[in-house]
Amino acid sequence: MRTPRTFVAVDLGASSGRVLAGRVGPESLTVSEAHRFVNRPVRVAGTLHWDVLALYGGVLDGLRAAGRTSGTPVSVGIDAWAVDFGLLDASGALLGNPVHYRDGRTEGVPERVYARVPAAELYAITGIQHAGFNTVHQLVAAADTPQFAAARQALLIPDLISHWLTGVAGTEVTNASTTQLLDPVSGRWSTAIMSALGLDPNLFPPLRLPGEAAGVLGAEVLAETGLRGPVRVTAVGSHDTASAVVGVPAHGDRFAYISSGTWSLVGVELDAPVLTEESRQANFTNELGVDGTVRYLRNVMGLWLLQECMRHWDRLGRPHSLERLLDDAAKVPALRFLVDAGDPVFLAPGDMPDRIAAACRRAGGPVPGTPGETVRCIVDSLALAYRTAVLDAQRLSGHAVDVVHVVGGGALNTLLCQTTADACALPVVAGPTEAAALGNLLVQARAAGSVTGSLADLRRLLRTTQPLRRYEPRGGAGEGDWARAADRLPVRPASVG
Repeated sequence: MRTPRTFVAVDLGASSGRVLAGRVGPESLTVSEAHRFVNRPVRVAGTLHWDVLALYGGVLDGLRAAGRTSGTPVSVGIDAWAVDFGLLDASGALLGNPVHYRDGRTEGVPERVYARVPAAELYAITGIQHAGFNTVHQLVAAADTPQFAAARQALLIPDLISHWLTGVAGTEVTNASTTQLLDPVSGRWSTAIMSALGLDPNLFPPLRLPGEAAGVLGAEVLAETGLRGPVRVTAVGSHDTASAVVGVPAHGDRFAYISSGTWSLVGVELDAPVLTEESRQANFTNELGVDGTVRYLRNVMGLWLLQECMRHWDRLGRPHSLERLLDDAAKVPALRFLVDAGDPVFLAPGDMPDRIAAACRRAGGPVPGTPGETVRCIVDSLALAYRTAVLDAQRLSGHAVDVVHVVGGGALNTLLCQTTADACALPVVAGPTEAAALGNLLVQARAAGSVTGSLADLRRLLRTTQPLRRYEPRGGAGEGDWARAADRLPVRPASVG
């Protein structure tokens, strides 16, 4: 039997980064957090940026910590959020900190893009949903800037970190598929779209697949971290949702998933994209997954709503523990307060409780008056959006669902998981919370030969090694109540072009 070996997953999220060490073997999978660090956006001269140098410093600190506690790993894999990128000049130097997808620079840009490539045509080629912050819109927004004029290469965030670690540039395909510049059928860049928008097809480096080698840690990195070389860097599902879907402990293929964090990604796993006009109007996206799969999903605003409420109450000097808020919310009758969780008014940071109250007024319903009622509104509104997305995904793809898997941080939210089971009228299996890191580790381990097999085999290992909790639909607010709530407050997909 193969002895478990050590791998390191770098998992960068919108609010924090983690470096986790995993021991992986044919029948074993354990993971421990080596280092966690804050990912704090910074606004400078009116533009919201990622502090990517601080993130890279956190990665180096994490690799050093992982080496001390778990020894030198076989390889390292990096996953992060989608769409954002860094621009490099001809010497390979970074041309300023990457711009945050929540920055307002893309306002009005989608209309300019659709004037050159109509929205229906863009979707038929790329299968990617309309979102103002998509990479294609960010590139067009930046096209007239001095930075862009000097740029010779664009690297998505996980590819940028990988490049700094190894000195080798590449573009991992699961994240590339989110740019709205890639053809999901061929798995290649759409040079026709790039040319139509005046973008240099050579801007992005060559594509690579999960499991392929991305280089080895450079001498400077080894010296900085104390690791002994050679240490491989392995391409994984570098879009964190791609890794999280690998980390779904499903049995068979009749499942929906909710990757629940700052955003909620709700969808099904398919063998081929759905490129119909009806799918476009429903604003579903076709992102590539590991092993040639397609993540057919809809973005839902997610726990951002709750996180922003808690930050607002903290700023007012009235902090609330999450446990207390959820206890208070559980005492509020279901479906009393509802908002459209996909309303763009919730996208920006700020006074989220006031915006939720205003949305309730606009919907003609009662307005939450306490933090517990506000949190109940968030939970019920998210569950209603999940229900709509799961039903729409089945209808549009023809892919039936028997169970919903909730992975990521939201798997710890018992009220949200139970309410999701009630809303969807389906069992919910919650866990693992570290699905993205586990999926990252499993792809590395398979590439190194520590485990073998298909996604089904990797998921079997998850089911036998990770703690999971099952929620059954219950009485109270039943299926009919949720259906009537959906009729009363339709959950609109984000606007389409």
